[in-house]
Amino acid sequence: MRKLLKYMFLFTTGGILYNLFEIFIRGWSHWTMFLLGGTCFVCLGVMNELVPWRVPMWKQMVAGAAMITYFEFLTGCVVNIWFGWNIWDYSGKPGNLIGQICPQFTLLWVLVSLIGIVLDDWLRYLMFGEERPHYRWF
Repeated sequence: MRKLLKYMFLFTTGGILYNLFEIFIRGWSHWTMFLLGGTCFVCLGVMNELVPWRVPMWKQMVAGAAMITYFEFLTGCVVNIWFGWNIWDYSGKPGNLIGQICPQFTLLWVLVSLIGIVLDDWLRYLMFGEERPHYRWF
């Protein structure tokens, strides 16, 4: 039960923070972005649990960005193409893939991954008594 509550807390934190990030950047968000943000935040944390502390942060950030891009593509295919909700459209961006992902946002997800990894580590340490974070950058 404690583990379920931990992951519910982390999911909710990630969802709220991503909605706030979108509102700050583009002025609005959509409820599905809460689900996407929560899923990505939990997955960053799980990925981080599986990766030893000795793995350099830059590698974790790149892996996190790839994972976020993957979930963004899947979500975009469902909400934008299948449901037709048109929540975002990267069709005008160079290198886009069917308007759902683009290299420019994958680069942004590298920075978002850093924030997510560090925040997840510290929340786990402070709130759930897990190992104190320590990082290798290179």
